[in-house]
Order: sequence, then structure tokens, then C-alpha cells
Amino acid sequence: MALAEAGARGRLLRWPRVLLFGDSITEYSFQENGWGTYLAERLVRKCDVVNRGISGYNTRWAKLILPRLITESTTADSIVAVTIFFGANDSALKELNPQQHVPLEEYAANLKSMVQYLKSVDITVDRIILITPPPLQESAWEKACLAKGDKLNRCNATTGQYAQACVQVARECGTDVLDLWTLMQKNQDFSSYLSDGLHLSAKGNSFLAAQLWSRLENKLSALPSLLPYWRDVDHRNPEASLL
Repeated sequence: MALAEAGARGRLLRWPRVLLFGDSITEYSFQENGWGTYLAERLVRKCDVVNRGISGYNTRWAKLILPRLITESTTADSIVAVTIFFGANDSALKELNPQQHVPLEEYAANLKSMVQYLKSVDITVDRIILITPPPLQESAWEKACLAKGDKLNRCNATTGQYAQACVQVARECGTDVLDLWTLMQKNQDFSSYLSDGLHLSAKGNSFLAAQLWSRLENKLSALPSLLPYWRDVDHRNPEASLL
């Protein structure tokens, strides 16, 4: 059978998607042992995990980009989950990092705006998960800043205010939320979750992956495996199994 004929007979294979939207902590999630990699491995043959992490970005910029990633409901109908993971840059101290800093009230408004946009393209709130920034280990991040000739430009207490705002937005909008800032600090030595005081270590990636999977598993458990297991393909008449 010609490929064109096979394509005409068979239904278009549309793979559902999980969209990871965030800053560098999301961008780096596909590195070895990253939390995005963990999700992709568990969802292979069920859906694609799409990394749309953009290093250094804040919610002010993110809300402008989101409509370019998901344009309308015809694009959004295959999306089964979206994570929105910003705040590590928004919470930078204004006087030391004005380029990335976003005021707390605007940060909350930007998150709400992104949730409302997703709803407008028919992505329901049960498919949206907000993630707070992780805690900041100040001494380690100060070393990273000093190595670049900068001063310490973030503090954990301020990051906590942004995390609380994220939790509040999720409550108001009816979405799920992963309060990473609080959960990681249940371990007194939370620095082990961080590689440089800000970004996640291997342990931090594993922690986030497990926490996020516990929320996604129920949402995605009903997704069927795409295409039959190879032993279930009729080798005498593969068209009957595959088209």
C-alpha cells in the first residue's frame, strides 16, 4: 500500500500535549535527571511533554508570549495539562535587578491574566497547575552573584511573598498549585534541593518531579497508550491494527 493511501485511510495521530511554561528552572528541566525529563519518560506513548521554559523571563514578558504559544481553541484542544512556573525572576530586588523585577501586585495580576487567557481558549482550570518559585538559599546565590561581579539581588523572604501570591491566585482562579517554596522548607536543610541557591539540584529536580507527578497522575491516568503494543499488532495484516 502506498504511503499516501495509508495516510488517507488512517486517522491522523494527534498526540496530547503537556505544556511546561516557565523560566530557567523549566528550561533546564530537560537536562539529565531533570523534572521535565521525568515526566516525559512516564508519559511516553501517551502524550508529548513540551518544554517552553525561557531563561531569565518574568511574568510581565510571559503573558505576552503565551498567546503566541497557544493561539486559539483549535490549537489548545490537544493540551491536557499546563504548568505555569514563574516568580524566581519577578521577585528579584528592584534596586539591584530592575530589569527582571516585577512588583508583587503585578506578578499576581499577570498570573491571573495567563490563567484567564488559557480559559478563553478552552483550557479548563482543572488542567492548569501553578508552581511557586522555590526557596532561595541566599549564601549560595550570593556566591553566584559575586562570581559575576554582582551583589546579592534576591532574598528568600521576598521570594516567599511571591510564592504566597501565587498560592492566592490559584485559590482565586480555582487551579491546582504546587507550593514549592513551602514544601522544600519543610526540610531544614533545603539548600540540598538547589544547585546554586536558586536553580534546582538533582535532588531538587527529583523532589519537584515527584510532587508534580502526584498531581498529574490522576489527571492523565485515563489517557490511552497511543498505538498498540507490538505483540498486539497482527503481523499478517498490520493495517487492521495500525490504520
